[in-house]
Amino acid sequence: MTDTQPHTRSTLYLTLAAVGIAGLGALGGWMLERNRVDFADLSPGQKAAMGKVVHDYILEHPEVLPEAVDKLRQKDSARQLAGIADKVAMPYPGAVMGNPAGKVTLVEFSDFACTYCRQSEAALAELIAENPDLKVVVRHLPIIAQTSPAAAAMGLAAADQGKYPAFHKAMFAAGRTDPASIEAAARASGLDVARARQAAQRPEVRAELEANIAFARKLGFDGTPAWVIGDQVLQGAVGKEALAKAVAEARKS
Repeated sequence: MTDTQPHTRSTLYLTLAAVGIAGLGALGGWMLERNRVDFADLSPGQKAAMGKVVHDYILEHPEVLPEAVDKLRQKDSARQLAGIADKVAMPYPGAVMGNPAGKVTLVEFSDFACTYCRQSEAALAELIAENPDLKVVVRHLPIIAQTSPAAAAMGLAAADQGKYPAFHKAMFAAGRTDPASIEAAARASGLDVARARQAAQRPEVRAELEANIAFARKLGFDGTPAWVIGDQVLQGAVGKEALAKAVAEARKS
């Protein structure tokens, strides 16, 4: 389940970021924004001057590169989301936390083996408690560990039995995705383990995990957690404040 696409994307983003930062320079900003001048219409001398401004600015402020890359990723992901938003927000039956009938939907791409996903659990729990109209759709993206797919499959089997939230909590509390931890979480959440083992092998489960990987590739996600809410896409353990802001904005739209 290795995805090499993000490495290609990263190279592209860095190239585009260097070009995009031209707008931050005095000359680039004045010529391209205020006067609506296309770069292709500039004279060789003007292009050279702009290149010097960009070069000097990047050397003096290298911290803008990660910021620019992040912005470009967000814009690209949001653009890609437009055509698949409804599918992304449609949960595997039962793989939902919060209010299953909530009017605001937050989608989390998660992996039970992901440390940053585990660190986001407290913020997510508080967000659910503070927003009774919030539905959290969990899309499993099992890419961290060799045992991630088995843990994800058991999570979907728990969803089949109507006990997904309990399994989700028990699995992250375990902190591991080895077979013993998966079974312990299944028993702790009250699953019929034999039935769950059979359900985890169903074609529907495999299809769901493959679909999640395809969605992640389409949206440019290179890790977990990643979040989708409304037309917004966030990546990483962004914290409660960022998630709460996104929820509030989605509620207004």
